[in-house]
Amino acid sequence: MKDSVFYLLVYGWIAIALFIFPLVIRFIAPYGRHTSRKWGAMIDNRVGWIIMELPALLVFSGFYLFGSGDHPTVTWIFFLLWVFHYINRTLIFPFRLRTKGKKMPLAIVFMAIGFNFMNGFINGYYLGTLATEAKYPISYLLDPRFLTGFSIFFLGMFINWQADNILIHLRKPGDTGYVIPQNGFFSFVSCPNHFGEILEWFGFAILVWSLPALAFAVWTLVNLMPRALHHHQWYKQSFPEYPPERKALLPFIL
Repeated sequence: MKDSVFYLLVYGWIAIALFIFPLVIRFIAPYGRHTSRKWGAMIDNRVGWIIMELPALLVFSGFYLFGSGDHPTVTWIFFLLWVFHYINRTLIFPFRLRTKGKKMPLAIVFMAIGFNFMNGFINGYYLGTLATEAKYPISYLLDPRFLTGFSIFFLGMFINWQADNILIHLRKPGDTGYVIPQNGFFSFVSCPNHFGEILEWFGFAILVWSLPALAFAVWTLVNLMPRALHHHQWYKQSFPEYPPERKALLPFIL
């Protein structure tokens, strides 16, 4: 693939995200607490989660490992960070969920497969084929972009994992109801898991300093911001005692 064609594809992918954002902000994704059978066939929640996240791990890894580039040492760090995140998200996190018997629409699974395939492809192809030693010399490890992005990435991961852990342990095995999450960053926002993941991938975008990484960060924001706003609205409607000072996604702001 010519570089110009690849970058045109990435710009188009970003443009699609910006175009659909005003639409998805009004669209309540029909899974989790918003699950709806109106979307057709359903699949086990845990199985669906694994299937829809797997392309982000496999596609990215395949395009990186088998890419024709020279694979500078620094890009292996980028590779390991991505794989570290998605091994947890795909192969560990779903088995920690206490959602036995819950379903999600197959339509959502298929949409997520497309999302993860595209983001895995553009980032794996860039790092495996286009990234060069000239762009990422070993001295890049001391570059402010690397140091800043690396710090933000792991801060976001910490917030995300802490929130996931709190949500998982809200329920005892067999429980299906909802309660108000407390502690951690739940003191500030309704969806610190989404806030952490957005922070994580914007950190990755700074760390890598590439158009594909930025595209993934933009898509993460477009995907998770509406979900956080809808969750926040649901919490306020479902619990009259819900903390009024708590924001939806961004502490003290939104």
